[in-house]
Amino acid sequence: MIHPTAIIDPSAILADNVSIGPYSLVGSGVEIDEGTIVGSHVVIKGPTSIGKDNRIFQFSSVGEDTQDKKYRGEHTRLEIGDRNIIREYCTLHRGTMQDKALTKVGSDNLLMAYTHVAHDCMVGDHVIMANAASIAGHVQVESHAILGGFTLVHQFCKIGQYSFSAMGSIISRDIPPFVLVGGQPTKPHGINAVGLERQGFSQEAIRQIKKAYKIVYKAGLKLESAIEALEEMAQETPEIECLVTFLKQTQRSILR
Repeated sequence: MIHPTAIIDPSAILADNVSIGPYSLVGSGVEIDEGTIVGSHVVIKGPTSIGKDNRIFQFSSVGEDTQDKKYRGEHTRLEIGDRNIIREYCTLHRGTMQDKALTKVGSDNLLMAYTHVAHDCMVGDHVIMANAASIAGHVQVESHAILGGFTLVHQFCKIGQYSFSAMGSIISRDIPPFVLVGGQPTKPHGINAVGLERQGFSQEAIRQIKKAYKIVYKAGLKLESAIEALEEMAQETPEIECLVTFLKQTQRSILR
């Protein structure tokens, strides 16, 4: 259903069963797939593609020009997958030519009220961003990560899969997979054991991940030596492989 007060650009492509609420605006270059529900007073600008069965709540701004001062109106995109919940007052911006000209959000994510996804960010699947969590430009958030309320992530940081940040965390370095961080200043505090249990990790896998954490954070090893030890562990515990890959690819160094 398209509410009569909604403004839809003639070039926008909407599937037959898309719902657009009162006073919402859908601009040119926007594509919305079937089953997606857009609430009232939402602004969606293109080029933006939104997948199936998403729910976008009132007063959100989706696909707006980036806040990067280098942006000069170039053709950049925002892509959103399926079954995401985007709550009130969320802001998701398109990319810039300084990166891949693309901001991308995967599927099955929960973005709570006032969260911000800046230009050129890459968000995986099953991510939770609690109220007012914000990620700056070029940040990568891997699948199943959880950012607690009011978490702030510095530009170019990478947040590993199944990691967890406590409320009010300020993150200026990469967070490896499985790691729990929090406090002021924000520091690592073990692994996200509760989250791993909820995601079906076996007790043995969790035990090995705890051991891997101690190798990285407690053994006094340089990162290169820690990676070598983890590579041996990964031969017996496949879950460790994503940690090895992450540590090899880190650009900003990890929070330690």
